[in-house]
Order: sequence, then C-alpha cells, then structure tokens
Amino acid sequence: MRKTMLFLVLAVFLSAMGFRSAFLPGRNANPANEQATRSFQWPNGKRMALSLSFDDGRLSQVDTGLALLRNRGVRVTFFLLGNRIEKRLEGWRQAVADGHEIGNHSLTHPCTGNYEFSRHNALEDYSLSMIEKQLDSANAQISRLLGIKPETFAYPCGQKFVGRGRNAKSYVPLIAKRFLVGRGYLDEAANDPAFCDLAQTLGTPFDDMSFEQMIKPIEEAAKQGRWLIFVGHEIGERGYQVTDTKALEALCDYANDPANSVWLGTVREIGTYIQEHRAAIN
Repeated sequence: MRKTMLFLVLAVFLSAMGFRSAFLPGRNANPANEQATRSFQWPNGKRMALSLSFDDGRLSQVDTGLALLRNRGVRVTFFLLGNRIEKRLEGWRQAVADGHEIGNHSLTHPCTGNYEFSRHNALEDYSLSMIEKQLDSANAQISRLLGIKPETFAYPCGQKFVGRGRNAKSYVPLIAKRFLVGRGYLDEAANDPAFCDLAQTLGTPFDDMSFEQMIKPIEEAAKQGRWLIFVGHEIGERGYQVTDTKALEALCDYANDPANSVWLGTVREIGTYIQEHRAAIN
C-alpha cells in the first residue's frame, strides 16, 4: 500500500512538472519551430542579417544619404511615397543606379487619425479597397518614374488595419499578395528567420541614436542569429526622426568589417534568402 501511494505521488509530480515545463519562459511550445530555428543558417557563416531602411522619400536621403552610402559601399532600402518621388526624381534615379532597393510606402501615407497629421487621411476611415488603391497607385508611380516594380512594402506608421471596432480589418493579406516582404515600425525585436511572417516583419527605429546605442540591438540579434531591420527617416544631424550621419558612417563601417560577421543587405535580398532557405529546409 505504501509503495502504491509513493508511486502515485511520484506519477502526479512528474506529470505536473511535464505540464509546467511546456509553459516555462523561453520554452518553445512547438518542437518543429525549435528545430527549424536550429537548422537555419545565414550565408558564409554570418552571425546575423542587418537591413538599413529609410521611409517617406525624405529629401535628405538623396541630398545627404546617397553620397555617404556610396562612400561606404553600402546599399539600403528606400521606402518611397508615390506622391513625393518627383520632388527629387533625378536623385531617386541615381539611387536605383547605385544599387539601392526601392520599396513601396503607399501613395499618401495613411495612418491612424489619432495622429493630427493624418486626421484627414485616417485608416479608421479606410476600406480594404481604398488601401488596395494606395498600394497599386504607388506601385504604378514607382514603375512609371523609376522603371522598377517594388517587391517590398513598409506599413505607414507601422499600422496594419483599416476601419473601426467590429468592422476593423487587417490589410496584411493584401501585402502578402503583392510583396515579398512587409516591414513594420516601432517594434522592439529582431526577426527570427525560421519563424517570422515575411508579410509583417518587425522594424526597429534607429533615428536619434548614437552609434553605441545602435550596436546594442545588433549584438542582441547576433546572439540569436536573427534579422534586424533598422528604420530611419531624415539623414543629418542627430534629432527627432533623424539618423545621425556620423553614427550611420560608423554603423556602415562596423557592418562591413568581416570580423563582426554581419550580413548587411537590402530588405529584398534578405527576404529572398529567407524564403528560399526555408523552402530548402522543408
């Protein structure tokens, strides 16, 4: 009787521990996902992937950024608004000639009306068909003016919805249908290449940062073998929505140094590798 009781107690204890272990922090509840993460390898033994992206087609990206990036031999992704390209048309044509990627950032940058600047262009007042027009019109503008078809998209303000309340809808499926990668904004993590949804990847701001501040998320991503997508706006003297030129130069030098084992590539390049490598693993 005593042995039976001890056996029952032990069985209950082990069962409880097994149940709890599945919910311990850091434990992957899906063994297939865990195996895929271990199987994923960046090319040439790189520790991580890094993409530099800039939104809105700000004038300083052409006026200041192109020369800086050319001097460092770095190619980035510029997410352009369809209605701003002509303000620096020759500059954006030069960006294409320099090998930079041009992505779609919508036609007029609709965001939540809680931002005053977007009150008359609010996602709460949009339908899916209206967003489709934004996407397709911007693609048409980029194709007409620059002769390329964008393969990646950046969600304005990082927001992925239209409508309100029970009538709100995600427009992520529209992005997945049209683009290889959809990039978010104001996110706090890097992307797990074996798991992330390419239609809604995470984008991390690096405006208003020193070089030392930029390195921290890079090193964290490198520990986990992840893909970090930095998001900037203006390029110039450090400030609100401005990526500091000296910090950007130092970042490019760091990423170009083979000793740091960073793959620096455009959003399209790295997204394509992830898509193809996943298919090869599976």
